[in-house]
Amino acid sequence: MEREQVAALLAQAEGHISGEEMSRALGVTRAAVWKEIEALRQADWPIESSTRKGYRLAGPPPALSAPYISARLDKDNLFAGKVQVEPIVDSTNTRLKAMAHSIPTGSALLAEEQSGGRGTHGRSFQSPRGDGLYLSVLIRPHVGLSDLLTLTGWVAVAAREGVARASGAPVDIKWLNDLYLNGKKLCGILTEFALLAESGEPDYVVVGMGVNMNQTAATFHDQGLEGVATSLAIEGYPVERNHLAVCLLEALDQLNRDFPAKRADYLERYRAHCITRGRVSFDGEGTLQTGTAAGVDDNFALLVDGDDGKAHIVSSGTVKMV
Repeated sequence: MEREQVAALLAQAEGHISGEEMSRALGVTRAAVWKEIEALRQADWPIESSTRKGYRLAGPPPALSAPYISARLDKDNLFAGKVQVEPIVDSTNTRLKAMAHSIPTGSALLAEEQSGGRGTHGRSFQSPRGDGLYLSVLIRPHVGLSDLLTLTGWVAVAAREGVARASGAPVDIKWLNDLYLNGKKLCGILTEFALLAESGEPDYVVVGMGVNMNQTAATFHDQGLEGVATSLAIEGYPVERNHLAVCLLEALDQLNRDFPAKRADYLERYRAHCITRGRVSFDGEGTLQTGTAAGVDDNFALLVDGDDGKAHIVSSGTVKMV
């Protein structure tokens, strides 16, 4: 634990922080602080030292770091101090759901790798080590079911803005909850919730996302996704993973504050960046149908003028641009 506390103090410091300051803050000896500093250096943390000023973190750590990410968040951020990083999990969403009744609201789980990453409609999500950011959070919004069913659209807005702020990439939204960059999939989002049996009110919500960061064209070719998926690195928007995690958690914290009162604001931002327009195919009344996407309604459902002459309100299922 002392190592994580030393890492957090380094990440919080505006510049240098002395060994004496850290030992006083942690209630340990300066020798104990020095030991943890050296251990962090052995793990390739870029720590500089000055005999007069103390220690300074010269850049981000080489891997995802819970204390570093928490230290970069404002103290009143919902997720500050509740970030956990695992080297590998089956699925960050699955793991948080299993722990939902024993962890606090605002718990955030990141993994270097997922062995069983999941997407919408039961699809698998490729989650290799070092290629992406895999993140899930647990929240407990006090809303009715009708508001809760719009949350995925809100998350798409927050995720788009978090990725764009971290990387500068002009990210788009494909209905309902995929992020696209230059016409190819960049990020998948999975929102899952549980209801209280007695009242039917929400018990908890787990929001998960996987952002493609470092994959190469060869990676997607080998996965059979060439021309379908892309990454920030391929498109020329490389970003450091801890920084991306911070930007996403800041956007999700703001969403949690705004939901559901600011629906009109999120709808406006969703519509401004939604690229699902024109000819589409969609699941309608048990069959695959085609039509023209006409817009997004106030519940984030897709409005489609069907080729069958009917106006369709598509609130679930798979929609493809054709």
